[in-house]
Amino acid sequence: MKHQKTPAATSAEVARRAGVSRTTVSFVLNNARHRGISDTTRERVLAVAREIGYVPNAAARSLAGGTSGTLALVVPKLEHLYVDAFLAQLVASVRECCHLHGFKLLIESTDGEGREPGQFLQLVHGRSIDGVIVAHPRTTEMAHLQRLRDSEIPHVVFGCHLPAQEGLAMMGDDTCQSACIAVNHLLNLGRRRVALVNYASNEYHSAAQREGGWRKALLDHGIEPQDGWCIAADITPESGYRATRELLARQLHPDALFAGNDTIAFGALRALREAALRVPQDVALVGYDDIPMAPFADPR
Repeated sequence: MKHQKTPAATSAEVARRAGVSRTTVSFVLNNARHRGISDTTRERVLAVAREIGYVPNAAARSLAGGTSGTLALVVPKLEHLYVDAFLAQLVASVRECCHLHGFKLLIESTDGEGREPGQFLQLVHGRSIDGVIVAHPRTTEMAHLQRLRDSEIPHVVFGCHLPAQEGLAMMGDDTCQSACIAVNHLLNLGRRRVALVNYASNEYHSAAQREGGWRKALLDHGIEPQDGWCIAADITPESGYRATRELLARQLHPDALFAGNDTIAFGALRALREAALRVPQDVALVGYDDIPMAPFADPR
């Protein structure tokens, strides 16, 4: 026996039940402001739409309101999502917020096979998105960020502390100062040979700023930073392990390590143990980010 398919709700039905025009329905459901629609009318239209299950067609909404209902999150490399716990948390949080506000989330990368630097700007110029979040940009991408600013599309640059004169909307802590606090903690414990295993190379703004904080803390304590004390890993715990082994092979005998993030710290912890160095007795270790897995390290 065939079941008759229930007709899909339409904007005309919403308009009829709410006692308004279809134009008013379109303005309300596309969140168009400054159209002279009272809050009472707006709430009545939304209530009717919810009651009959009306969802605006995405293509029609784009044509009517000039919006796509899509936000883009731009990350350096898509493969980082497999290994960077902090980045995975960021994606989950942004996705949840988009869902709450009725937006779809598109994830793009600035690097990868067949990709040119700044390729994500094609989404901006083609009006395929309504806004963009750029996470952890690299120093080589400043020109692309300036073009993003000039496009006047809503944007947020996340995870670095750029000069205010760049005119970009930014979110993130003062990474240099945060790193300085971490290294000061080690120095105040009496450690003097504090090495840095950074989470990535200085082509990333936030990595460069973490190294800057490390250097500043040492200098403030009258210790001249040695280039050999600083080494860059590449996001993954394995790279933190390999970088720490290379650092120890330099025979500099550090008594403390500042890891550029917690993911790197896990790799560093294994390398220290394999070298028969006790943590924290022989080498104190501080990470960065406080990812959910961090309390389960041994020691924490």
